[in-house]
Amino acid sequence: MATPKNLLKGFAKTIETTKPDPSKRFTISDPDTRGLYVRITPKGAKTFTIVAVNPAGKQVWAAIGDVDQITLDDAREKAREGVKRIKAGLEPFPEEKPAEPPRTFAMVRDDFLKRHVRREGQGTTALRSAGEIERIFRVYVSSKWENRAFNDIRRIDVAELLDTIEDGSGARQADAVLAQLSSLFNWYASRADDFVSPIVRGMRRTKPHERQRKRVLSDDEIRAVWGAAGGQGTFGAFIKIALLTGQRRDKVASMRWHDIADGVWSIATEDREKGNADRLKLPRLARDIVDAQPQIEKNPFVFAGRGDKAIAGFSKGKKLIDAAAPIEPWVLHDLRRTARSLMSRARVDREIAERVLGHVIAGVEGVYDHHAYFDEKAEALEKLARLVSQIINPPAANVVQIDVAAA
Repeated sequence: MATPKNLLKGFAKTIETTKPDPSKRFTISDPDTRGLYVRITPKGAKTFTIVAVNPAGKQVWAAIGDVDQITLDDAREKAREGVKRIKAGLEPFPEEKPAEPPRTFAMVRDDFLKRHVRREGQGTTALRSAGEIERIFRVYVSSKWENRAFNDIRRIDVAELLDTIEDGSGARQADAVLAQLSSLFNWYASRADDFVSPIVRGMRRTKPHERQRKRVLSDDEIRAVWGAAGGQGTFGAFIKIALLTGQRRDKVASMRWHDIADGVWSIATEDREKGNADRLKLPRLARDIVDAQPQIEKNPFVFAGRGDKAIAGFSKGKKLIDAAAPIEPWVLHDLRRTARSLMSRARVDREIAERVLGHVIAGVEGVYDHHAYFDEKAEALEKLARLVSQIINPPAANVVQIDVAAA
């Protein structure tokens, strides 16, 4: 509400009572604010205006706004700031840029996948788990948060998402999603001034001792899985090699024809990889399986997928194996644990078995012992293959019927 004219005082009263000059435009100055004037046109329009001298010695005038649309207090505040800017050689009243729309979850996620996971344009290889990370976001997160403002995602949002995943896919899957979200939030926090990750300690859905898997396939289960794998083509062969070598899923899947020479598999090393079995001489059983795989033109992989890609769709292939061999639930990584346990059973030294699996050797031994252990690892895999052969082809029971002679 405008102040009544009879209550106006000081410069406010001067502005109100000063009449225009029909012959010219003139200004009146505010005695309480340096550089603030009111410009009055012959037709009576009154505008708050400032004037100051810039560093080049030029007098600069700039309008603040119509007297009818801005209060004297606001005009004085703007005048003080505008005069400072003119004296500093800047625009007195820079145009305010429209606020940029907030970054959505989809925008940050795509940037994270490009720069941190796939490492595009960085001259280095993508993370080994890139495919799984992208799958986790695609399947469990994106449909819920695709268009959410990233900075608006709160702890309660994360907790509710994990609740939904735990109810539908189990606590372990919820923890897998939590791990990737934590990586995403921490990556973004390292690049943004005002972002704090909503994830805190205690949000995991399983306890450490529950997350540690101990599943090892029994002899009967090995026979069932091996038999089922025999009818599943490339994926079945992949399953057998995973058991016979004890290597990680991605290492077996990415085996290339040029990685194998004279029965020796040279396992590719990736950036920031902690451990690697390096070179393994495959036992005859494994070599026969590899040699039986078709070599597809323009596809370099032993276990070929579509186009020029390696085998994929592990979940689909695993379901077919499970349908043909209905045993207690197991995962592909359990084959690696089973192989390690079978090596102990076959009297393979612990240090050699660990090197076959590509585990990092801790302590002084790991620092100073750089022997390749090529022959020792080859012998370990031969022992493993012989034991697997005995399990899948158990010898017939030598039962001899003895007739008791009549007394």
